[in-house]
Amino acid sequence: MEKLGKIQAELKCPKGSFNAFGKYKYRSAEQILESVKPLLQKHEGILTLTDDIIQVGNKLFLKATAILSFDKGEFEVNGFAELGEHKGMSSEQCTGTASSYARKYALNGLFLIDETESDPDSKDNSKTEKKRTLDAKRFEEAVKAISKGQFTREQLEVSFELTEGQIDILNAL
Repeated sequence: MEKLGKIQAELKCPKGSFNAFGKYKYRSAEQILESVKPLLQKHEGILTLTDDIIQVGNKLFLKATAILSFDKGEFEVNGFAELGEHKGMSSEQCTGTASSYARKYALNGLFLIDETESDPDSKDNSKTEKKRTLDAKRFEEAVKAISKGQFTREQLEVSFELTEGQIDILNAL
């Protein structure tokens, strides 16, 4: 347990990516792994990541498991992401996206990485804020980004107040 605590205390993994459309910084599972590898070597730990598909009710989830092993024990944390279809993405790309997301949260749990308010996944969406509207040009750009898999409809709906016409267009995708 002592070695895990040292890794958690020493790990620095800044948010190294920026989503220009959503205007937020984030870190990926790959960035976490890049930051933790030298600490694993230093403290003689072995990290393994596995994925499983599980069904809960009528929904499928990707369950990622991060296992950190030392000579005297191991620590295991799970992360989950719902499997679903995304416009413009193959089923393999959707599975890969879910895997990356679930692994990120398994790693966050294992290494006590705190997601701050600048991360859209950590925002308290229960507060009612006045949402911005999208003009026709920005909405068209958003639809293109959704169709390329760079952005999701859910992210759009959380961030912007959509008109009935815009919702109809999204429903037709």
